[in-house]
Amino acid sequence: MSAAGTAGTASRRRPLIGPDTYEMVFGTVYTGLMTNLLLAVACLPLVVLVAATDPGVTWPYLALAAPLLGPALAAAFAVFAAFSSDGSTAVVRTFVRAWRRHLRRGLAIGALATAAVVVAAVDVAFFWGRTVGAVVIPVLVTLAVGAVLTAVLALAAVPDLPGARLRDVLLGALVLGARRWYLAAAALLVLALLASVMAARPVVGVGFAAAPLLYAVWGICRYTLRPVP
Repeated sequence: MSAAGTAGTASRRRPLIGPDTYEMVFGTVYTGLMTNLLLAVACLPLVVLVAATDPGVTWPYLALAAPLLGPALAAAFAVFAAFSSDGSTAVVRTFVRAWRRHLRRGLAIGALATAAVVVAAVDVAFFWGRTVGAVVIPVLVTLAVGAVLTAVLALAAVPDLPGARLRDVLLGALVLGARRWYLAAAALLVLALLASVMAARPVVGVGFAAAPLLYAVWGICRYTLRPVP
């Protein structure tokens, strides 16, 4: 057989996708699906309420369960950080460890954000249809959105700043989020997309969409939280 024929045969036998690529794809898919499962377990009361009840009727119970999102998101962001830095696929161990470590601060951040949104929603309902509502309602909505974005930024910062005081984390998130409002707006759009998927198809949202969309939010938050030069 000629040298050209041997080279051609070897080229045909060489796999198009190497084992490293398979490992990367499998690790990415596994990390996403397992993170979705752990998020669902960590927020099980909230997931059940969203999927099985009418939020317009059960919103007080949703408000009580919403702070569970705090430590769950902090744990998910810790998983994303570990996977991005060294390709770690120890999802369960990383998630559980981060959830336990940041439980108190995560619940506090989630409770503060939930309280701000509930108060704003009640006030919007009160001022709706009133003349003064044209001025007050946009302010209330802006404050509620700002509270949510500050909470998400703070939860992204918590795994990287385990020794920082909660007040300092929230203040830093508020200031950097305001300075880089365009990035905060992008994170808000992704969160709105996730919320719409969860509202329309809870199973699809929890099972498939949560991890990739939250990974995008985490990436935006990490860039937003970079020190201002």
